[in-house]
Amino acid sequence: MVVVTGASGGIGRSTAVEFARRGDRLALLARGDVGLAAAADEVRALGVEVMVVPTDVADHAAVEAAVERVEAELGPIEVWVNVAFSSVFARFEDITAQEYQRATEVAYLGYVWATMAVLPRMKRRGRGTIVHVGSALAYRGIPLQTAYCGAKHALQGFHEALRCELLHEHSPVRVTMVQMPAVNTPQFSWVLSRLPQRAQPVPPIYQPEVAARAVVFAADHPRRREYWVGASTVATLMANAVMPGVLDRYLARTGFSSQQTGTPRSPQDPANLWDPADGPGGRDFGAHGAFDARAHDKSVQQWVAHRYPQLGAALSAAAGLGVAVLVRRSRHRGFALSRHGLAR
Repeated sequence: MVVVTGASGGIGRSTAVEFARRGDRLALLARGDVGLAAAADEVRALGVEVMVVPTDVADHAAVEAAVERVEAELGPIEVWVNVAFSSVFARFEDITAQEYQRATEVAYLGYVWATMAVLPRMKRRGRGTIVHVGSALAYRGIPLQTAYCGAKHALQGFHEALRCELLHEHSPVRVTMVQMPAVNTPQFSWVLSRLPQRAQPVPPIYQPEVAARAVVFAADHPRRREYWVGASTVATLMANAVMPGVLDRYLARTGFSSQQTGTPRSPQDPANLWDPADGPGGRDFGAHGAFDARAHDKSVQQWVAHRYPQLGAALSAAAGLGVAVLVRRSRHRGFALSRHGLAR
């Protein structure tokens, strides 16, 4: 049985559907009633049992109660996926202390509270997997997203430290993290923004189904500490490892314009920091954002990353065959030279 937080839209919604396609029972957590109900309908349409638990992951007591309810009604949680977040698109100086605290409580402490609630149960049963949905921004900060980048950096440290503890204990419970690229989700329509123009993901942009496939794969193969999704994530993290100062200057020049569409922001645009944009009287935003025309529905890098053991074996076999052919040719050539008295 699988639990997905932030399941009312975006990556969480697509992830719930991806698990449902293979028959997993699901519990869906989020704040927005409208989006949760629509997500549950999608899952039921695939013939899967599902329950919805309206939950604010920033509330530790509410998360603990949700875990208790899910296990009482659906049974032991085998996989827990942390996705839920909120943030603010703005320069640091334009974010209030209360907004910063709220964004951090949702996007970082929400993961901590959920893990705190479900991990002891998994350890007592001797099985279970926790998947943290991260971002390339867990390693590489960008302007206008100090709250989000700070939360993802904190999550990265939390994940690494927790994983070390579980390895020390030889625990069968696994934790892994999936670092995402820019994804076409509704967050760019509903995250609180103080930018002059409407926000957009920095291209290249991927569809949420690409992210969902990565999460499900990570849940099935949780021994790896983390997965990188998309060639842009790989390039960003590798470049940041060797020349972070150069990236600082590059992003200082390009990071403001690349995160805005050129269309003025409307004061009527929704903001979900304090209340869900898809709450009572709201609408279902779905899994996709406003960038379908520019988003990729496949990732070659992901295809390779998910098959690297098989590809490695195939490459090894091909290399072995090549060596065997070269040896055989060498022996044949040596035999021929010997017959003609040319061998030493």
